[in-house]
Amino acid sequence: MSAPLRSHWSLDPQVIFLNHGSFGACPTAVLQHQSELRARLESEPVRFLAREVEPLLDDARAALGAFVGADADDLAFMPNATTGVNTVLRGLRFQPGDELITTNNEYNASKNALDVAAAAMGAKVVVAKLPWPVPSPEAVVDAVMAQVTPRTRLLLIDHITSQTALVMPVAELVRRLREQGVETLVDGAHGPGMVPLALRELGAAYYTGNCHKWLCAPKGAAFLYVRRDLQAGLKPLVVSHGHNSPRTDRSRFRLDFDWMGTHDPTPFLCIPTALRVIGGLVPGGWPEVMASNREKVLTARRRLDARLGNASPLYPDAMVGSMVCVALPEGYPERPAPPLYLDPLHVRLFEERHIEVPVTPWPKAPQRHLRLSAQLYNTPADYEALGDALEALLR
Repeated sequence: MSAPLRSHWSLDPQVIFLNHGSFGACPTAVLQHQSELRARLESEPVRFLAREVEPLLDDARAALGAFVGADADDLAFMPNATTGVNTVLRGLRFQPGDELITTNNEYNASKNALDVAAAAMGAKVVVAKLPWPVPSPEAVVDAVMAQVTPRTRLLLIDHITSQTALVMPVAELVRRLREQGVETLVDGAHGPGMVPLALRELGAAYYTGNCHKWLCAPKGAAFLYVRRDLQAGLKPLVVSHGHNSPRTDRSRFRLDFDWMGTHDPTPFLCIPTALRVIGGLVPGGWPEVMASNREKVLTARRRLDARLGNASPLYPDAMVGSMVCVALPEGYPERPAPPLYLDPLHVRLFEERHIEVPVTPWPKAPQRHLRLSAQLYNTPADYEALGDALEALLR
């Protein structure tokens, strides 16, 4: 993709931004639409929130449902995927001794939510350790299924892992676990807009995804999908007026989740605009967006592996979406790595070379890797500049 596509974003022109995966970046046209919606809201808040917002949210949910392959009535808007994970885990009931599986690649915030929910009910968290490097999707399936026992009740799994950028074989895991009576909560924070989704066909019990990352909606736009047969048993984290509403034109799931107190609904209302804007930037629409981003990071990985002397990639192409990891040589001092800790090389890349790219210790320091992202505004020159900077800083 050509550099002019960057003009659709308000990104700092002095920074080479290779970290779309962390918080996304919203195009200026979408932000302008959000400003117009906010002005409309504030011009008459009661009219907007009490009379106008419900059909607008219905329209936004319909557009999102069409994009992710789900019935609109099976989706609830969330401020972020972490809230979606917490909503499910706090709403389920487990017995002492029940087992909840996750992997050692699970996002820290979601793993924390799983630990808290399990501890409150006396359940046990079982962590499947994935091989690293990862030889194949089948190796992930084998590692998870090896932990399944008659006590297993739920799998919590990232669709695309945050630390390692692996596209996980969730469809195969959902299928095999359902055959054994085990449901799956998919933490799809990176899924929408990175990989094609067909949630209706996936069959997972629960799927939560962010719209502010690869869909490029404003911050605070996410969703939770709940399979229809499980909706009656799930309540939102915030119980509000919908709990005892006498309305019969909507399901209880809709009534419970559509209004959870006063908040700014404009991030959700901007989802259709984000879908239209991003999909309209290239001739092939969203399929081309996803394919282009994937090809960019695969090419960047090949080039950087060659420049860094890596004999082989950390995992196969089949497990790559719009992010990918590249192994770095060891050498920096080991330091504690709490959430959001910045590796010294991460800091130097930004401060000395104006390159924003995360450096992650994995599986633990001193082993580490770069996590590269690709969005339409990135160009091959961005990754070549990163290669130049690495050769200079690691020399």
